[in-house]
Amino acid sequence: MTTANHVQRTGGARKWVMLALGMLAQTAGAVFINGAAFLIPALLDDRGLSLAAAGLLVAMPTVGIMLTLIAWGMLVDRIGERLVLCIGLALTAAASATAVFTTSLPLLGLCLLIGGMAAASANSASGRVVVGWFPPQRRGLAMGIRQMSVPLGVAIAAMTVPPIARDHGVSAALLVPASICAVGALLCLGVLDPARPDRAAAEHMGFLSNPYRAGSQLWRIHSTSILLVVPQYVVWTYALVWLMTDRAWSAASAGILVTVTQILGALGRMGVGALSDRVGSRMRPLRWVSATAALSMLGLALTDWLDSPLSVAFLIAASIATVAPNGLAFTAVAEFSGPYWSGRALGVQNTGQYVAASLVPPGFGVLAAVSFPVAFLVSAVFPALAMPVIPDDHRSPG
Repeated sequence: MTTANHVQRTGGARKWVMLALGMLAQTAGAVFINGAAFLIPALLDDRGLSLAAAGLLVAMPTVGIMLTLIAWGMLVDRIGERLVLCIGLALTAAASATAVFTTSLPLLGLCLLIGGMAAASANSASGRVVVGWFPPQRRGLAMGIRQMSVPLGVAIAAMTVPPIARDHGVSAALLVPASICAVGALLCLGVLDPARPDRAAAEHMGFLSNPYRAGSQLWRIHSTSILLVVPQYVVWTYALVWLMTDRAWSAASAGILVTVTQILGALGRMGVGALSDRVGSRMRPLRWVSATAALSMLGLALTDWLDSPLSVAFLIAASIATVAPNGLAFTAVAEFSGPYWSGRALGVQNTGQYVAASLVPPGFGVLAAVSFPVAFLVSAVFPALAMPVIPDDHRSPG
């Protein structure tokens, strides 16, 4: 074997290791952030909280994320991916471990808030690892695989946190994210920051220039993602209750279908990412997926209004289509903004999505209380509005 072939093979294997570590970091953060919601039954039974109070408490990690995404992104741009991942996951583990030893609800809420603020580190940093290590013709697939981390984290939390909280209490259940994040912090010591030019060379090449001043592409991608997150969270929030109330499914059957749609949605992200590599475009598949999301939500509204059994098929289609755009937009933001701005740009991207997502449950809850078909119909408008906002595949020098 020649030296060149050995280096190529080693580099080829190494990028998949970096992808695995990036997925691990994102999954660990997702276990903490999403695992909090599975504490609600124990908070009601063991701590005597009302449903509203428990809901407010478990929302603290999401609030923490929104407060720090951009700040972590700026830090990634400055000190690199490995340090941010290790520091962020270690702080998340520490916050979760601290929560184990408290019986004070305000202190528990503070720990969940701080843990969410720390867990936000994985969003930009793990995305940058993938974008930096994979070439453009493989980047969409790699980012699609990386985007499977959140449903994987939700699945791990769903399998572990509820039974431990039921049998041993809230404190014991918090050991799950504490342990996973601590292991993730240690393993992320193996992350190798993707190569990028030094600041002097980067300035000469235009990489330090603010990409937001180069045109409207980034703002349009951010706006598109905000619009597309609305139907995604409508489906995520209300699929289970819709199946049980409108379709008269049992809780077990509805839970199984929702779990299956989560898996299909994760595979859909990977498939759309691979498609974008094949066609050499992120924005064209994004338009196709937006149109599919609009049509599937429209079909769901119509068939539900007609009380047709086909409505379940449209729910499955909508569950796949509404989550598929995430990886495309995330990859496009990182590619367009370049190695010295992508941390901040990805922070802005995620912040906008989280803000919009936090408004969906109460806003569409009002519509769903009136009529699920109306809620589905209104949500179909958002991906339709996104289609003309999607920019062309112009790339900045970054």
